[in-house]
Amino acid sequence: MAVSILVSACLLGTRCRYDGSHKLHEKVSALRRNPNVKLIPICPEVLGGLTIPHEPSEQKEGRVISRDGRDVTEKFILGAQKALEIATRHDCRYAILKERSPSCGKGEIYDGSFTGKLVPGNGVSAALLMQHGVKVYGESELDELIAELGLSV
Repeated sequence: MAVSILVSACLLGTRCRYDGSHKLHEKVSALRRNPNVKLIPICPEVLGGLTIPHEPSEQKEGRVISRDGRDVTEKFILGAQKALEIATRHDCRYAILKERSPSCGKGEIYDGSFTGKLVPGNGVSAALLMQHGVKVYGESELDELIAELGLSV
C-alpha cells in the first residue's frame, strides 16, 4: 500500500505562492513517479482564504502580519486546520513542506521584519501538523524522509 505524504503544492509546481509563483523541487516532484507514494498537495494559505497573489506575510509576536500591516493570523490558522483535516482524511503521517514559510516552515521562519532575517520557529500549519503527530520535513530534508521510508526517486 502506498504511503500518503502531504506536500506543499508550490513544491510540485503549482503557482500558489504569495506572488503567484511556484518553487518546483525536482526531487519532490519525482516522488510522484514512485508507485509506493501518494502525494497529497496542499497550500494552507489558499485553504485559509488568501488570494493569489497576496501581500507576503511573516510571523511576529505570535501573530501573522502581512507586509502592509494587516493581521492575517486567522486565515493562517484556518488554512492550518484545513491542512490537518486533509492530512487526517488521507492518513498522512508525513509532510514535505516549504521551508521558511509562515505557514509551512519547519525549524526556522522569517522574523516579521521583512528584511530576510531568519529566527527559530515553525509555520502555523507545520506546527499544527507536528502537534498531531505528522512528521514534517522541509524540502532540504527530503533525503532523510526517503531513507526513513526506504523509497527511491
